[in-house]
Amino acid sequence: MVAAIRVPKTQRARRELLKHAPKLVETSKKTLILHGTKTSAVLNSVLSDIYHLKRDNAVKYTKKNDNIRPFESGGESSLEFFSLKTDCSLIVYGSHSKKRPNNLILGRTYDHHIYDLVEVGVENYKSMESYVYDKKLAPKLGSKPFFAFIGEHFESAEELKHLKEVLLDLFKGEVVENLNLAGVDRIYVCTAISPTTVYIMHCALRLKRSGTSIPRMELVEVGPSMDLVVRRHRLPVESLKKEAMKTAEHAKKMKNVTKDPVKGKLGKVYMPDQQVGKLTLSNDVKGLKRERREAKKNNEDSKKQKVNPE
Repeated sequence: MVAAIRVPKTQRARRELLKHAPKLVETSKKTLILHGTKTSAVLNSVLSDIYHLKRDNAVKYTKKNDNIRPFESGGESSLEFFSLKTDCSLIVYGSHSKKRPNNLILGRTYDHHIYDLVEVGVENYKSMESYVYDKKLAPKLGSKPFFAFIGEHFESAEELKHLKEVLLDLFKGEVVENLNLAGVDRIYVCTAISPTTVYIMHCALRLKRSGTSIPRMELVEVGPSMDLVVRRHRLPVESLKKEAMKTAEHAKKMKNVTKDPVKGKLGKVYMPDQQVGKLTLSNDVKGLKRERREAKKNNEDSKKQKVNPE
């Protein structure tokens, strides 16, 4: 039996469906933060700090989840369900075990299906609360960050290439066309220590006078900071990657055509100079024939009046 298609009955339901529908220009990506069956105090603090950095565009669930095993076949169904439920395309999943302590899985979804995954171990972690600094320098909510990737392993090691893409997607925020440099107040410094280890540090930017038009920048550590050791990673399937990389074809712009909210579609037509004064008119024009008939009739009437004067 074919399942019946449920049609929204209220305007509110229609608006919610439109929010989830594909768009020509997509909105910023939301992040889903989940806890595994068992988590450590370090991992709980890591997930809380990530949520604090992305709290303007993130959803955090504190309840433990038992059946989530992203790298096993069938184990990602719960992740895909939560992704569809919350409309999130970025996933951060934390778990802790003897085999993989302080384990963090970063993933991306396409059409609410798992696109790719990176599993890292957290080491040498320092939370945001452990840093002492002037609170006036604290980065503002929703500000755009700088990124600095230091080390040749980001170009040579496949694991770090993949981790770099995921970190950029996770922390870059909303895509904008214009940017005011005065509003850029933070930077993520990622240093490749080895082909599998990255030291990530979150800093605030302090602008100071330099005697020139370009200010001097100082970095102030505001946390968190940690070592991320890549354990496993799964690249996207080629067919899914090809589907995800498709871009919408923009409608071809028509010249001299505009749209008005009141008058609708408006167009401009440009005509060359007709030079009417130089046109030659033939005697076969209907308007001239009518004029000749009227003139002939008037002449006959005037002749009759002359012949038979009263």
